[in-house]
Amino acid sequence: MFKKILASVGIGSASVDTQLESDYLVAGEPVRGKVVIKGGNTEQEIDKINLFVMSEAVREKDDRKYYEKIVLGSFVVGNSFTIAEGEHKEIDFEFQLPIHTPPTIGKTKVWIQTGLDVPNAIDPKDRDMVKVKPHHGMNTVIQALTNDLGFRLRKVEMEYSKRYRYVQEFEFIPIGGPFRGDLDELEAMFFIKESYIDILLQIDRRAKGIGGLFAEALDIDESFIKVTLSNSDIKRGSFYVAEKLKETISRYC
Repeated sequence: MFKKILASVGIGSASVDTQLESDYLVAGEPVRGKVVIKGGNTEQEIDKINLFVMSEAVREKDDRKYYEKIVLGSFVVGNSFTIAEGEHKEIDFEFQLPIHTPPTIGKTKVWIQTGLDVPNAIDPKDRDMVKVKPHHGMNTVIQALTNDLGFRLRKVEMEYSKRYRYVQEFEFIPIGGPFRGDLDELEAMFFIKESYIDILLQIDRRAKGIGGLFAEALDIDESFIKVTLSNSDIKRGSFYVAEKLKETISRYC
């Protein structure tokens, strides 16, 4: 009886450890691994095992910046079961990493967080940091900008957004190619869907002459445009994507 009471308040509870086949993941592709549960000092009922794909975004309040945790996706592993005192149990799992999972470039962090649903008990959690490669469509666009259009990726960061909850901003600067001398920088945000990608571009034109200086002073030298690329566009490769981006960006230079 005493052990049952201890378990109900989270003392001597089961421990959990999620082990991934690989900690290098790709957005939109399968994640495989196993959850290892070790019983505590008494028998316990486990309602379910939760796996959360997590990240964090910079948020500002009262002129102070801080990081807010974000749940990108959640998955349930297995069914309810009882774990005996000191018992060792392993449960295999597989799920698809959400296609909108941000790549771990720059300051962006992603991790898999595990929790046991134990009735009336403290929820033990396990966190596994992972490296996430860009979704193949996003990767093609980044290659088009850097390899074909002469941009250099300068900064990547997750930021809080009232409209989208969070966005990952990619900041590029032209170091060569057709836009050197015309743009100060180019910022891109990716919204990935099953059959297409929306890219929101913020074009910061370089000031030229007295009119350009007035535009910069009034903060009206930036343009926002949306480019939509279908999966068939992406499959045609980075050079084709670069030509479409070049055509669009040129209209605003």
